[in-house]
Amino acid sequence: MKFSTRSRYALRLMAELACCAPDKPLPLKEISERQQLSLKYLEQIVTPLARAGLVKSERGSQGGYRLVKPAAEYTAGEILRAMEGSVAPIPCLESEVNECPLCGQCFTLPFWTGLDEVINQYMDSVTLADLAHSLRNIQDPDGQNPTTGGSALKNN
Repeated sequence: MKFSTRSRYALRLMAELACCAPDKPLPLKEISERQQLSLKYLEQIVTPLARAGLVKSERGSQGGYRLVKPAAEYTAGEILRAMEGSVAPIPCLESEVNECPLCGQCFTLPFWTGLDEVINQYMDSVTLADLAHSLRNIQDPDGQNPTTGGSALKNN
């Protein structure tokens, strides 16, 4: 299973918003500069996040995006599902009811079901506050990301 760059960058965008004051919108341009990501690409990424009700936009000279709820109330899984839809490892696990005509005789289904459960449990155990904490730990004193260093939030 591979996650798209859209999903990886969505986590980075959301972590930047989580590091911002809750009542202060953050312009995408600032996120673009801090994370060294294309502004045009971030504009495409923020749309499904807004559609899912995870972020809210505010217009005007002091506008930008902000989180709808506290960072600790978001999970990485929630954000990734907003971007990817299902993250199931096989198609027959994408809906709540397995409609595969072979599911009754598929001896590998328990393996895939277990893998799906582990993936979802882990994604839902990591909060946006956890990711924001990791981001804060790699920022230098003036609030800018370093150009080197190993981080899960680094431009991959």
